[in-house]
Amino acid sequence: MEKFIPFEKLSKREQRERNRRRRAGWGSLNPVTRRAKNPRAYDRNKARKRNDDSSESGLCCA
Repeated sequence: MEKFIPFEKLSKREQRERNRRRRAGWGSLNPVTRRAKNPRAYDRNKARKRNDDSSESGLCCA
């Protein structure tokens, strides 16, 4: 079994190697930050869709 050596007392090369191994992968975690959309923010696509839907309703005057 290896003797415990505090991280600060390791050589710079060994510290770099351990940091590199620690950062190697994310596993099953996706590193992309995901945020919910702000419901009060203006959304052009939503406004366009609402406008297109209203024109297709076709109110007929017969």
